[in-house]
Amino acid sequence: MSGKRDLTKQHVASILGGVSPEIAAQRLQPVLESPPRVPTGSAKVSLTRARAMWDEIGGDPALQEILLDKCPDDLELYQGNIENAIGLLRMPIGLAGPLRVNGLAAKGDYPIPLATTEAALVASYHRGCRLLTAAGGCSALVLYESLSRAPGFVFETATEACRFVVWAVGEFDEFHRIVATTTSHGQLVDIACTVEGNHVYLNFEFTTGDASGQNMVTLATQAICDDIIARSPVQPKRHYVESNLSGDKKASARAFVSARGKKVTAEAHLSAELIAKHLHTTPQAMADYWRMSAIGGVLSGTLGIHGHFANGLAALYLATGQDAACVAESAIGVTRFEVTENGGLYASVTLPGIMVGTVGGGTGLPSQKACLELMGLYGTGKARALAEVCAGLLLAGELSIIAALASGHFSRAHRKLARQRSGKGAVIESP
Repeated sequence: MSGKRDLTKQHVASILGGVSPEIAAQRLQPVLESPPRVPTGSAKVSLTRARAMWDEIGGDPALQEILLDKCPDDLELYQGNIENAIGLLRMPIGLAGPLRVNGLAAKGDYPIPLATTEAALVASYHRGCRLLTAAGGCSALVLYESLSRAPGFVFETATEACRFVVWAVGEFDEFHRIVATTTSHGQLVDIACTVEGNHVYLNFEFTTGDASGQNMVTLATQAICDDIIARSPVQPKRHYVESNLSGDKKASARAFVSARGKKVTAEAHLSAELIAKHLHTTPQAMADYWRMSAIGGVLSGTLGIHGHFANGLAALYLATGQDAACVAESAIGVTRFEVTENGGLYASVTLPGIMVGTVGGGTGLPSQKACLELMGLYGTGKARALAEVCAGLLLAGELSIIAALASGHFSRAHRKLARQRSGKGAVIESP
């Protein structure tokens, strides 16, 4: 028992960081005097307003030069995408692929722009793309698409809650009509309910066309809520446009039984010869590693089983103007590897919540639009194709990272590429 007490003392000491408990308590108290100067907030985006913001905060001129003065003269183009603008962030964009995708919406060879500061990431996805393309491409398709918003309603009793549910479910056609007045792109396709005591959670499912659609469904749901308050025979005590049931911007098991955005799958059959040439390992070694990693995922309680979906999604989302926070919900799913009867490898990925759009949001900004246009996926009618390309990219990434781990090359690749700071570079065909 004394050993546990000693560990506890060490832990407490590490929290205090070498100061006494009395000093630590003083440091944690609120400081109310001499509050810092708070700049005047503004949604206006311009060089003039940005310079005024720098003047208000008294920022280091050297930092202003980096973040603002070296910006192009088109800061105004970001109006509606940012508040309190003080400059632009520059990130390197690497190219993976081309990736051949044989999808119901995406059909062709796609160069993949990836924005990241993580060395070895583009190299890894690049070799996975090259393998899939050499094999004739991956097959990919959108299985289902919907985006939910889940308002919450509070009643006096469970009896009132149940009466409300009976009424609300019967009003679907009217709710559908109301949604049509808020958007020409989205549609209400389903309604479900969850009752918890005197609380009611209504889950509205929408299609959102080629937009990612979070703002679209929020405005549509608000219009429904306004109608409910105006017409419901059972009035709630309180209501909220989102009750945290929809899974917005967070990983949830709920997505597996429905969809969150676009549910997408991609697969490929790969010969042992191609795997040896591009990944320097064998189908059996990859399947063996995948099996152990799948059990490891179960033991750790992860939502889904995969290697690193978030890496590829975050880099592609940043490059193409998607909502980067949606990686939290998009990067869940299942990777599966099996050795085939002819000694090759069957590989697939399935993701229930790919949140992407090819119009709206940040997709029309200069760099982001250029990246989408590079892929041939900017504009109306391209969102399903982008989702299928996402799935193909993630399949490429899973093949590459699992091969690296199965063959013992994972650390070597990071050591080789992450430490290339001299500018000479390295060939990345076989990281």
